[in-house]
Amino acid sequence: MEHLNLNLNLNLSLNLSLNLNPNLMLDRREFLQKLAVGSGALAIPELHRGLFPADKILGIALVGLGNYATHQLAPALQHTQRCRLVGLVTGTPEKAKTWSAKYRIPEKNIYNYQNFDEIRNNPDIDIVYVVLPNSMHAEYTIRAAKAGKHVICEKPMALNVQECEAMIRACAENRVQLSIGYRLYFEPHHLEMRRLGTQKILGNVKMMESSLGFSMANPKVWRLNKAMGGGGAIMDLGVYCIQGARRTVGELPESVTAQGFVLDKSVFKDIYEGMTFQMNFPGGAVSNSTTTYSSYVDRLYATTGGKWFELNPSYNATGAGGRFSDDQIRPFELKTKAFQQIDQMDDFADCIAAKRTSSASGEEGLIDLKIIEAIKQSADTGRKVRLVWE
Repeated sequence: MEHLNLNLNLNLSLNLSLNLNPNLMLDRREFLQKLAVGSGALAIPELHRGLFPADKILGIALVGLGNYATHQLAPALQHTQRCRLVGLVTGTPEKAKTWSAKYRIPEKNIYNYQNFDEIRNNPDIDIVYVVLPNSMHAEYTIRAAKAGKHVICEKPMALNVQECEAMIRACAENRVQLSIGYRLYFEPHHLEMRRLGTQKILGNVKMMESSLGFSMANPKVWRLNKAMGGGGAIMDLGVYCIQGARRTVGELPESVTAQGFVLDKSVFKDIYEGMTFQMNFPGGAVSNSTTTYSSYVDRLYATTGGKWFELNPSYNATGAGGRFSDDQIRPFELKTKAFQQIDQMDDFADCIAAKRTSSASGEEGLIDLKIIEAIKQSADTGRKVRLVWE
C-alpha cells in the first residue's frame, strides 16, 4: 500500500501572519452565514499573565450558553473550589436574564458577541471558557487572549491545525494560559487506565479498542454542518477515542489508517456518518476505533495477550465503569464527583495560580487535531498516513 507522509513538527517556530480579523464581531445567530478562521504560528515560550494568591478563587465567564454549558459546566461550577461562575456571554437576552437570576450574575458581567472585547476591563473575570460551535473556537479564544484573559476552549480545539497554532501563539503572546476542555484527563477511571497501561501492570499492551458513538441523525444540528462542526463524529467524538488509546499506552501513534462510511445519505450529506480507524504505536500496540453519529458505542478496552482491562462505559459525562480480567487486582473502586468538569476547572485555576502548564494544554489539543487530520486524509485517500513527531 502506498504511504502518504505527514510531517508533524511540535517545535515549529514559524512567523506566519494571523488572518483572523480581530474586529469581526459575530452574533451567534449569524455563524451559519459567516465563519471566521485563523492561521498562525505555534509559540513555545512559557508566558503567564498575572500572579494570584494560592487561595484566590478565580472568576470564570462562559461564552455560549448551549446544552453543555447549561447541563454540565454551570452545575459543575457550583461545586468547584478554585473557581466560580461570575460572567456570561450570550447573544440571547432571554438566556442572559434567566441565567443572571439563577446564578446571581450581575449585569456588569454579562456580555454579548458585539461587546465581548470589553471583557478586558472586567477584573471579576479571570478565565473565559469558550463553549461555542467548533468554527468559532479560534476566533473567541484569540479575542479572549487579547483581552488578557486565560482561556479554556471546549474540544475539539479548533477546525484544523492552523487554527490551533494561531490560538497557542495568541495566548503565548498575550501571556495567558490555554487549556482544552478535556474533562477525562482528570477523571479517576481514565487515570487508572493510564496507570495500568503505561506502568505495564498486566504486561505490555498489544491491542486496544477505543470507540464512541451515539445517534444524532438530525440535519438541523450544527455538529452535522461541515463548516461549523468540521467533519462530523471524528471531530466531536473521535477526540475521546484518540486520547483513550494514546494515553493508555503513553505514546503518540506513528501511523493511521481510516475508513469513512455513510449509510443515510439524506442526513449525512457532506460528512461521514461514521469512521473506523486504526492507530499503530511505536511500542507495538495497535488500536482500533469506531466513532459514529448513528449508533451507540462507548468503550475503552486494552489487552496484553491473556489479560485485559477496560472501561465500559468509558467516555460519557455521566460516569465510567471498569473491569479487569485478573481477580488478583483490586477492581475499579474509585470515587467520582457529581460532574467530571469539577476537577478539570479546579486544576486549571490551580495551574494559573502556580504558573504551571495544564496537562490538558493547547499543545495537547494540537496533537489531537494533527491525528484527526491524518485520519481524515487516510479515509479520503484510502492510504496509510504516517505521522512524524519531532
